Amino acid sequence: MGRERRDPDLRCTEVFDLIVLGAGIAGHTVATSAAEAGLSVLMLEKTEEVGGSSAMSGGWFAFSGTAKQRERSVGDSDHLFMQDLLRTGDGQSDRTLLRAYLAKQQETYLWLKRHGVVFRALELSAGMSAARAHQAHMHRTLSILQEFFVAAGGAIRVRHRGLRMLQARSGKVIGVVADTPGGECSFVGRDGVVLATGGFTRAVDLLQEFVPDQLSALPHGGKGNTGDGLKIARSLGAGLADMCSVSGTYGAHPGSDDACDELVTAYYKGAIVVNQDGRRFVNESVDYKTLGRAVLAQPGEVAFQIFDSKIRAMCRESDLIKDLDSLEQKGHLQKSDTICRLAQLEGIDAAALADSVVRYNRGVATATDEFGRTHLCSGSGNLIEIDTPPFYAYRSKSVMTSTYGGLTTDSCGRVLNVHQAVMENLYAVGEITGGFHGAGYMTGTSLGKATVFGRIVAQHVVRSHFRRSL
Repeated sequence: MGRERRDPDLRCTEVFDLIVLGAGIAGHTVATSAAEAGLSVLMLEKTEEVGGSSAMSGGWFAFSGTAKQRERSVGDSDHLFMQDLLRTGDGQSDRTLLRAYLAKQQETYLWLKRHGVVFRALELSAGMSAARAHQAHMHRTLSILQEFFVAAGGAIRVRHRGLRMLQARSGKVIGVVADTPGGECSFVGRDGVVLATGGFTRAVDLLQEFVPDQLSALPHGGKGNTGDGLKIARSLGAGLADMCSVSGTYGAHPGSDDACDELVTAYYKGAIVVNQDGRRFVNESVDYKTLGRAVLAQPGEVAFQIFDSKIRAMCRESDLIKDLDSLEQKGHLQKSDTICRLAQLEGIDAAALADSVVRYNRGVATATDEFGRTHLCSGSGNLIEIDTPPFYAYRSKSVMTSTYGGLTTDSCGRVLNVHQAVMENLYAVGEITGGFHGAGYMTGTSLGKATVFGRIVAQHVVRSHFRRSL
């Protein structure tokens, strides 16, 4: 190995086997797996708290062939999962990454369960033709992994922001320089550095560069999601994938904020989506990222989920839908015994909305929907007419909950440069990576790929470590 490039003014240097930047579910999975295998691991988090976007998420993981699916008699398979991923990603996903995910998902699911993670609910959601969204309590999940990580000898430092990589003359990554409460410090990672720093939902510069049409989506995600790790790797020549496919998620009230985390997907239970003029403009069964793009093109960049009492009852039974009762109390969910009065409450053209509901119901009855809607969600579930009062309207926009484009990696999680060559000792996992999702997104695949590839990266690093030690 060549001589290390050092900054002469750094105040301290610490040496570990592995450095992990970012303390969300991706960082915790890599760090815990590596520490339990005997490596010395340091996890650095730039904010004052661990968790990032993972702690703010609904806790949905996409897995197939699980015991919970068998308990519910859900017919699913890796083949069906693959077909759904390819369809949702519009055929643009890297199949090598998809195959790696499918090969390791069962192992990852069981690893989480062995560590005490409980999957409470199972749902059908965006991009799925079978129910494979498994829900876990995210704060508890993160706490569990952190406890195991610390028990295995791992160290966590908050308020430590990665600034740049340390490299040997050969270009091999050997550590990171971080901004710490005590000034800039260097941390050497003998086996490499893992970027698990999340996405760029709050990086206006990156959104402006790659998806300027998404700038008006409501900002969300971890407050540290400013693309730091992506920028560091990009400065070294890392490749990027799917950056221009990034889209917000449809379903957040314009008055919502980070604290209330409001996201409603009543359209997956049968609601229609109309614009301010009272007109439908999209097939509501498509994934919520596609809906997010469509809504941003409507007047005022807003749309309304319209449904009746039957659909609301279905929402109450779903773990995917937020508590509509509390939203009604806040004034975010409007209710009326007539469609025309409902339209007046939201400032929608009443005659047009009434006509849209009539046309939709006629399409349901005759199986001739004008926008090609045939099922509730991803080819599953039967459409029902909106005809039983009271009726409801939920004003909602696109919200940038996550970005699913980022660094190019191989099936081991190693970062690839713009020429598709491996950047030695540099890994990336989680939301910072691209290539997996392609043009669209399936519910649960963000947390899913964070944990599956977190395990894959840790296993690759551990194998390399012990080969080097021989």
